[in-house]
Amino acid sequence: MKAMLQMNKIEIGGLPSEPMPTSKKRSNKKKSKKNSRKSAARSRSKAAPSITTTIAPWLCVRGGARAVEFYKAAFGAIELFLMGEGDSVVARLSIQGAEFWLSDESPEHHNYSPESLGGITVRIILTVPDPDAVFARAVKAGAKEVYPVTEEHDWRIGRVVDPFGQHWEIGRPLS
Repeated sequence: MKAMLQMNKIEIGGLPSEPMPTSKKRSNKKKSKKNSRKSAARSRSKAAPSITTTIAPWLCVRGGARAVEFYKAAFGAIELFLMGEGDSVVARLSIQGAEFWLSDESPEHHNYSPESLGGITVRIILTVPDPDAVFARAVKAGAKEVYPVTEEHDWRIGRVVDPFGQHWEIGRPLS
């Protein structure tokens, strides 16, 4: 992990910790020309951008290029990054600002699709203002209904499975 000094605090992995002790005593030693050059070079370099901590699922599928097109049609996803083509795609997508990644499965890297596993290891909850409309759009694009949109547990929610075996619960809290 890299540590960054920012406003006299250390940040490790984006999380602030205790303030760093500062020395009130100044050194009387002269800086060498070598150290001065290093310091000048550091001051010319750009500051690192501010990073927000997020979690984004990475879906492994068979047919990554088709999956990108499905998520665009079903959920209005926007392509933020795409590398490769055919059966070797890595993509970063966003659904109204909620990002996720996908790639073709690669068993040699221990990345398997739900089709290879015979099931899923994670469900995705897509929280949207109008779950009925998004649910209908996903089914129209080729998802299959697992259970319809209903009201339960203080949510309006339904569940679909996409053509790549990923399960999506589409809903919103009622209160």
